Amino acid sequence: MSQLATRAVERLPTSRGAAARTGGLVLAVVILAISVVLSLMVGAKALSPVTVLAALFDFDGSDAQAIVRDARLPRTIVGLVVGPALGVCGALIQAFTRNPLADPGILGVNAGAMFAVTLGVGVLGIRAPQAYVWFALIGALVVTLVVYLIGAAGRGGPSAARMTLAGVAIGAVLSGITSIVMLKNIEIFSALRFWSLGSLAGRDENTVAIIAPFLAVGVVLSLLLARPLNAISLGDDLGRTLGARLVRTRVLSVIGVTILAGGATALAGPIAFIGLMVLHAVRWFTGPDQRWIIAYSALVAPSMLLLSDVIGRVVLPTGELQVSIVTAVLGAPVLVALARRKKVSGL
Repeated sequence: MSQLATRAVERLPTSRGAAARTGGLVLAVVILAISVVLSLMVGAKALSPVTVLAALFDFDGSDAQAIVRDARLPRTIVGLVVGPALGVCGALIQAFTRNPLADPGILGVNAGAMFAVTLGVGVLGIRAPQAYVWFALIGALVVTLVVYLIGAAGRGGPSAARMTLAGVAIGAVLSGITSIVMLKNIEIFSALRFWSLGSLAGRDENTVAIIAPFLAVGVVLSLLLARPLNAISLGDDLGRTLGARLVRTRVLSVIGVTILAGGATALAGPIAFIGLMVLHAVRWFTGPDQRWIIAYSALVAPSMLLLSDVIGRVVLPTGELQVSIVTAVLGAPVLVALARRKKVSGL
């Protein structure tokens, strides 16, 4: 049996493995439920489960219940919307670039979305958060294409190292320009200061309602791409033999990354490292099958995002840290550890 055929056989799921993975999905749902409960209970003022339930189902207007209804429930909903997008986007971008260090933040996709939104606010005078999504999508698309083209240039096809370096460089440049523009123009700074920090708090429910369908489409598209991405991961030649349409799959993958990264950034601002941390955690349980990876990521990523948000609320004696800062503090050591390993989790 050829080496390529052997690799293909090794990736075929067994019934025993499928049962274990299904059990893992159930566990992921339980952890997500616990994360939601903690997000509603924990903060500057701890609330009891009874108070939370009363706020949700028997609201009486008390201060404690108002905290749940007006502050914690909206940011929990944002986490449940943005979390799956970040996790699935990380899975998709790692699969189609075949780069185990890829993440929308590391590859500059978030920075591109933020830069485009800043230009929209500064040049066109956009002020409605609902309009951010279109600029974020354009910025994410452009940066995704540029980083992939740079990584694919030269001999040997797409290079994980080239894409990572290109993404970090482009992201740093765009982030720097964005900061300069915001600091030079007080109106832009005022309009974007809360959004640009990367947070689940203070997001308008109308904006969530507008962006959530985009993210749902992106997740569904990613699930549909899971099977051809499995074939492509075995190599272009074997992928063609297995019936995968390489060009179409990669084009649709770019569209999926654009929708997920752009939509998530438009809603919550730039939040990095969620995709990176979640992907390498879930691969310990799922193996390289993208169908399971995407399903797990859609459940584990919002749990990690909500728990990071909870940590940000309680880690300081006064005030709180934005969730983007917490994920950066947690994710940076993970990236360093992965980069130092001779063999990262296989794609």
